[in-house]
Amino acid sequence: MISIVFMGTPDFSAPILRMLHEQGYAIKAVVTQPDRPVGRKRILTPPPVKVEALSLGLPVIQPEKLRGSAELQQIIDLQADLIVTAAFGQILPKELLEAPRLGCINVHASLLPKYRGGAPIHQAIIDGEKETGVTIMYMAEKLDAGDIIAQKAIAIEATDHTGSMFEKLSVVGRDLLEQTLPSIIAGTNTRTVQDEAKVTFASNISREQERIDWHKPATAVYNQIRGLHPWPTAYTTLDGSNVKIWWAQPAMTNGEPGEVVAIHKDHFEIAAKEGSIAVYDLQPSGKKRMSAEDYLNGVGAKLQIGDRFE
Repeated sequence: MISIVFMGTPDFSAPILRMLHEQGYAIKAVVTQPDRPVGRKRILTPPPVKVEALSLGLPVIQPEKLRGSAELQQIIDLQADLIVTAAFGQILPKELLEAPRLGCINVHASLLPKYRGGAPIHQAIIDGEKETGVTIMYMAEKLDAGDIIAQKAIAIEATDHTGSMFEKLSVVGRDLLEQTLPSIIAGTNTRTVQDEAKVTFASNISREQERIDWHKPATAVYNQIRGLHPWPTAYTTLDGSNVKIWWAQPAMTNGEPGEVVAIHKDHFEIAAKEGSIAVYDLQPSGKKRMSAEDYLNGVGAKLQIGDRFE
């Protein structure tokens, strides 16, 4: 029986772990990030992969940082045949990459060599891409630079956001890995070197990337909002206070960038460089997330046409 160490952290990774368990692979350990404080009350919360692993009765290892840690040697000593990673969140040290006899493979949520890095789904949507996909690849010391084993593309629909694409790509990654693993184990899989001339990067989202620039076209602002939904969420400012824009739609009303150009019962419109953004779901500073209708009937009741979001 082939033994595996699985490494992953978010919801994206959990179905992949479940598939490996259901297919009968011997999972020696599940490695994931430490529990983190979540929400305004900072409640210590386990990552989704830990929850899944414990429900399956699998041992869990949670290193704060792999390199130079006691946990690193613990993982190596397991002598697994294969390491499978899916959105783990840390770079694997060389000694770990070289440990398993069948190597280390990664389920990456982009069509490599495009969008190497930690936020490939976010960045593809922000950039207005019409498709993305999943790559099964061998891991290398350089970030997401290993040889490609298999890929599958899917469309990004106009109504998709990062949350919906995470769910779709998790299923694609699960199924593609299931199909590909037998050839990896048998040593009959294909292996394609990435074209370095076509490499692009998708680094983890910065705070500056979350801020809306109303001087961009409405389509670009919409792509930013849905590319950051449901996390970490795009934001703007009104009267010096931050306002998160959870959901919106592109609209056609013109005006000065950032200007409120229309107010309706269940939404209001903010002008961009070309067209406008109809806001339906938002969160004023210090308040809970709310519908635009509740906002306009409450804390935003004084909002007027001509007010300016910065």
